[in-house]
Amino acid sequence: MLNSYDEYIVFLSTLLERFSSIESVEFNAYLSSATECYSEGTILFPNEIVLTFIEQIDFVANKLFKYGYTVHQAGEKLYYYDPQPHPADSSLASTFPHHKHIPPNLKHHRIPAPGMYFERSNLEFIIREIETTLL
Repeated sequence: MLNSYDEYIVFLSTLLERFSSIESVEFNAYLSSATECYSEGTILFPNEIVLTFIEQIDFVANKLFKYGYTVHQAGEKLYYYDPQPHPADSSLASTFPHHKHIPPNLKHHRIPAPGMYFERSNLEFIIREIETTLL
């Protein structure tokens, strides 16, 4: 899915068809250069659960070079994922630089994020996580 812009757009466009838990998907994606894409979007689920995302993809390298995924419920931020490196935090070494921000202090309470990668979009992983933990 990170091989071409067209393939990535099909991936995003078919999320609603592939996950019965999704109520709606809205996204914008555009080529930021001949080989790179930027996308941002919102995925709505039952129970006022909202997943917002950004992904920046290099189609030559077939990988993400930036991402952010945030989950809200009824307007409250529940958790988010990002790859901002925190090399001084040894508790995150197992999935460096991927990690998840969780309560009670979302900005500073981070845990490892197994299942997060640069080699593919992480949207399917997070959608499954929402289905199993929040729905």
